[in-house]
Amino acid sequence: MVQTVATGTYIKHSLRETFNNSRFTLTEGESQYILQIRNVIKEDEATYFCQTGTAYTQTIVNGIFLAVTDPNQQKPVYVNKNPKTQSVQLGDSVTLQCSLHCKNKENRDQCSGEHSVYWFRAGSAGSHPSIIYPHKSRKDEQQESSCVYSLSKTIQNSSDAGTYYCAVVTCGEILFGEGTQVETRENPGPVVIVLVVLLVLCVIVIAVLIFARD
Repeated sequence: MVQTVATGTYIKHSLRETFNNSRFTLTEGESQYILQIRNVIKEDEATYFCQTGTAYTQTIVNGIFLAVTDPNQQKPVYVNKNPKTQSVQLGDSVTLQCSLHCKNKENRDQCSGEHSVYWFRAGSAGSHPSIIYPHKSRKDEQQESSCVYSLSKTIQNSSDAGTYYCAVVTCGEILFGEGTQVETRENPGPVVIVLVVLLVLCVIVIAVLIFARD
């Protein structure tokens, strides 16, 4: 069921009756609206969308899924993502790893069979996350209590940079890993290489002159 939490205009903004209580707060920031939920309960679990536009045209700006977990019911498995940050030159390949870990021996069978592994990328310029590799992924490596999946990608241009996420579907749930920030660095141009060579030669000449004077 779709529910409207709050509405706003250039003049004012307000919460709808169901959400007009002390737990929900809507504030206006710099070119944005901020919805804050205090004392989150299970009923707050939902996908929240931000919609903007005019009376004739409406656009969904972004959406976020709020998952409410019970601290007394911890998942027996979790996803870990490595490394946290990688810096590569344009044209180079980067390898990202996504690991499905079992917290105890009784849950090792979580790694049996194939899992659906999805890879997402959120652009560095604040663009929306986009799915890049959905597939039934085989395990690249299975250790005693974990399954490891790898993604190799060639960074062709700056648009390939951003934060890469993985998601593993297991036991009817989607487990997300932490993101890996992929940054690009430019190859040193010929001018830079020439300057470095000249600097090294200057240092060598100065050292030779100093020793010759002694």
